[in-house]
Amino acid sequence: MKKKILFLVNSLSFFISHRLEIAIAARDNGYEVCVGYGELGNTNTAILFEKGIDCIKFPLERRSINPFKEIWSLFSIWQIIYKLKPDIVHLITIKVYLYGGISARLAKVPCVVSAIAGLGILFNQRNLSNFLFQKLFYLGFIFAFNHPNQKVIVQNPEDKKTLVKWGVIDLKKILLFRGSGVNLSNFTSLSESSDIVTVCFASRLLHDKGTFDFVAAARIIKKKGIKVKFLLAGNLDPGNLNSLTKQDIDNIKKEHVVEVLDYQKDISVLYARSNIVCLPSFYGEGLPKSLIEAAAASRAVVTTDAPGCRDAIIPNKTGLLVPVKDPQKLADALQWLIEHPQERIAMGKAGRKLAEKEFRIEKIVQDHLNIYKQLISSQC
Repeated sequence: MKKKILFLVNSLSFFISHRLEIAIAARDNGYEVCVGYGELGNTNTAILFEKGIDCIKFPLERRSINPFKEIWSLFSIWQIIYKLKPDIVHLITIKVYLYGGISARLAKVPCVVSAIAGLGILFNQRNLSNFLFQKLFYLGFIFAFNHPNQKVIVQNPEDKKTLVKWGVIDLKKILLFRGSGVNLSNFTSLSESSDIVTVCFASRLLHDKGTFDFVAAARIIKKKGIKVKFLLAGNLDPGNLNSLTKQDIDNIKKEHVVEVLDYQKDISVLYARSNIVCLPSFYGEGLPKSLIEAAAASRAVVTTDAPGCRDAIIPNKTGLLVPVKDPQKLADALQWLIEHPQERIAMGKAGRKLAEKEFRIEKIVQDHLNIYKQLISSQC
């Protein structure tokens, strides 16, 4: 009989953009694949059904702290796992790898993979609410991360260090994968445009992704009379407390400092018309896909010296690092790249080589298939 993998994720759109290739490869390698999701996001289930992958919705609200809703989410996840009886559950995003990890143990699932794509603001910012969260859910995380046959994937060394220091996981269970991979064949327009230099921000429009810092840096540069175009590409995220509002976007548009674009489905086209990719995040990233895609597109990067972001580049070779929440330093770094085209292009070429070596989707997919095989073999 085919072995069954159940992927669980909070947002289906995130799964499709970051994990679909893994699910397809698992299907092609003889696994029966099903995806459980809490929210659709900006996609639909037809994409999965067309590829022979079943999916099922369960109740989950990312921003909810209502204990009754959370208990219902936990029960619903357990119910799905108990009903489907998968050989492997692959858990993605924070509530899912907490509730799913607990449920998988209660349902006696043979194998568990917990994928941590960044620890987010709950761990990278020191404040009372985060402290209370960590104390409140400490035992839950211990239970979720201590299945007897489990691997936990992190995307940067800082997250690995944080989890071990917190005391919720055995170091031997942790694997470090550098991001979710990128299909290099999608990025073929590698030469820079000869038109006006363009700086691009492409991400969810969150406060802690550095959206306002990007706009502030653009404002600083434009006031100097430097000829440059700034693109702000992304969508609002109403399910996230840190999302910008429609009013915020309207205010940015009125200022005419940056050009505001909607969510861009084909990032390769967007980066082809850009010269520099900028992500001034302090979010608590895993390894931002926008930055590994920038490397694939041969674009120099300016990002923050923060976990995940700094791990996506080779500082001063494929991009520049700046302090978090510092629009002036961000503007200085962007201006330097704008005014030094030869160095900027060299950084982009070095980024492409880095992507070819470290970020190829084929490598990431094979690493996941190896984990599945290893976990199943340990049951024999």
